[in-house]
Amino acid sequence: MNDDLAPVWLEALAAGAAIVLAGLAAWGFLTPAWGLATAAIGLAALCLFHVLYQARLSRWLNQPAGTPVPAGAGSWEGVFAALHRRTRRAAERQLELRVALERFRNAAQALPDGVLILDTQNAIEWLNATAESHLGLTLEQDHGFPVTNLVREPDFVRYLESGQYAEPLVLHPNRSPGRTLALQVVPYGEAQKLLLSRDVSQLEKLETMRRDFVANVSHELKTPLTVVSGFLETLLDCLREIPAEEAERYLGLAREQALRMQRLIEDLLTLSALETGAAAVPEERVPLAELLAGVADEARALSAGRHRVALKAPAGGCLLGSRTELQSAFGNLASNAVRYTPEGGAIDISWTAVDGGGLFRVCDNGIGIDAQHLPRLTERFYRVDRGRSRESGGTGLGLAIVKHVLTRHQAVLEIESQPGRGSCFSIRFPARRCLPDA
Repeated sequence: MNDDLAPVWLEALAAGAAIVLAGLAAWGFLTPAWGLATAAIGLAALCLFHVLYQARLSRWLNQPAGTPVPAGAGSWEGVFAALHRRTRRAAERQLELRVALERFRNAAQALPDGVLILDTQNAIEWLNATAESHLGLTLEQDHGFPVTNLVREPDFVRYLESGQYAEPLVLHPNRSPGRTLALQVVPYGEAQKLLLSRDVSQLEKLETMRRDFVANVSHELKTPLTVVSGFLETLLDCLREIPAEEAERYLGLAREQALRMQRLIEDLLTLSALETGAAAVPEERVPLAELLAGVADEARALSAGRHRVALKAPAGGCLLGSRTELQSAFGNLASNAVRYTPEGGAIDISWTAVDGGGLFRVCDNGIGIDAQHLPRLTERFYRVDRGRSRESGGTGLGLAIVKHVLTRHQAVLEIESQPGRGSCFSIRFPARRCLPDA
């Protein structure tokens, strides 16, 4: 017998016995009929009392969870008090579980990876916002639906049904062109699954860039090295038969290719230092007139009189930054203008104060660049015309170096160009970088 109900039955037996005794006592004073009637009324009242509280208990049990426990009287007071304590403990436990679940969901929402919980039939039980973005799903609309009905990717369906989850699946979703996801299933519980998704688009892009970079460097070094090796082999094999003038020409060409390899290696080292976040060179006040004059002189030396190089420099003012890096960035723009402007063309180098800041510009009337190439010009080894670039002596790294130098100086590169009409490369510096003379 339930311990909570024992007092009820004891009370009922005691009350019934008392009534029976009262009826027997009254037997000697009243007629037998009156004694029996009195006992029957008492027992009926006691039974009605318990029936009413049993009905109240039954109604409470059929109410939704959380309905307050009714008050009781007599022995039922203890029963309802015990029920109240039990429901309170259950409510507290439920609250703890709800808080723990909410914390888990908040933590899962904060994860940079997608989290999707599947049941035994691969139906969606829950997913965070990142998973919604990765897979094109919504919790409100897709809850309870099999994930394979919503993510209709054959590779994903095969992976989910294979049961082999040691390695992640690399997926290129049709819903998100250009995005690459790494999906991995983690089984847990009773045949339930946790589907984790990670956007690896940037990592894949970086890996592609790394492969392309290695291939480009190998190619750029192989071409001049082949020329140098060929000339040296020719000279070694036929040194006595080759006229001195021809030997000098071979050596001159070999020297040009060696210098080209040297420039390439120097640019690679510079770019590597900029990209790996090497400590910046201490900043200083660089006189603008002196800096721009040096850039113009380098452009004239490279042109060797084949172009008109004009300079419009301010009489004073300084630029706050690394002299070496600024000289490299400005010089790259000026040398590109020389290389891609036909003989007889004009190159204008200027500095203008704009909105408290400054604008450095290199404009030419050279071959120009088609608009489709402009967004990619600062990529390493990107060339509009590979043959012409190699003929001009460029390494394909100049604008990549410019981009990183400008980033370190909070400056912005702007490019305007039209095929056949020339190009204008501008560097816009913020006001904090443009200072008056000390």
